[in-house]
Amino acid sequence: MIRPVRFCFNPQTAVDNVFQIIPQEKASEIQEKALQEFDNYVATLRSKGIEVIVFEDTVEPHTPDSIFPNDWVSYHEDGTYAIYPMMAENRRLERREDIIEELQVKYNRKVTRKVDITAEEKIGKYLEGAGCMIFDYPNKIVYCSISKRANKELIEKVAAELGYKAVTFKTVDNKGLELYHTTVVMALGEKYAIIVEDCVVDPEEKKVLYNTLEETGHEIININFEQMFAYAGNALELMNDKGEKFLCMSRRAANSLNAEQKAKIAKYAELLAIPLEVIEDNGGGSARCMLGDLRLPKNL
Repeated sequence: MIRPVRFCFNPQTAVDNVFQIIPQEKASEIQEKALQEFDNYVATLRSKGIEVIVFEDTVEPHTPDSIFPNDWVSYHEDGTYAIYPMMAENRRLERREDIIEELQVKYNRKVTRKVDITAEEKIGKYLEGAGCMIFDYPNKIVYCSISKRANKELIEKVAAELGYKAVTFKTVDNKGLELYHTTVVMALGEKYAIIVEDCVVDPEEKKVLYNTLEETGHEIININFEQMFAYAGNALELMNDKGEKFLCMSRRAANSLNAEQKAKIAKYAELLAIPLEVIEDNGGGSARCMLGDLRLPKNL
């Protein structure tokens, strides 16, 4: 996780992120409140025995969205890490090799390979990491919604490079507008999937998506557009050192779920509801976006 120092509304990402709300507060006030939300999130995770590695953001260059590290990098169990082409120019500045170096030196993580496709952004092709791609690590499947930030050709290329099968589909919101990241419409646990059923527009793509999820043993929990805009699709399942599972989502997201949906989740994981309203409104991202799930193995 990246602890923010100058978090604020980013006009460059608001071009296609319909979740962002133009702020009425000063940037300094937004940063102060966002920092409180961030620190509370970290404390909540650690209180459950979940390992959290926090890196400090940099004052310069200014990276208003660095609090969302899953978009520029993904980490994998074989020691591979991949860095990705970003659509917004100021988001490209978030990529930090010093983080990779510190993971190896200070936190004893093993890195065996780097996959770098960032050059594609020079020709207008983007694929914003684990914000666009949802990795089913055990089954070697990657789910991805096609958008301006998720080029289908690049998805296929990266999936092949990492040894995954790609399941792609197109998604839109209730106004027919393209949805920017897969992680606002879908969350994947080990044995369940939360998904906005009505946002997958092509019947054949929906059939393939649902069949693949069911064939890999996932119970599907459908949510609606109203719940999507409350970030109920932006969640990540984590496990602590005791093997206990937790589903991290924002307080707003958890409050949008009905009793039946919560009961289905409770069969598999404890629901953690994190207050993130300031980060959500200004950044257009939520609980999942703030987590760079670290799959790199530890050195023996």
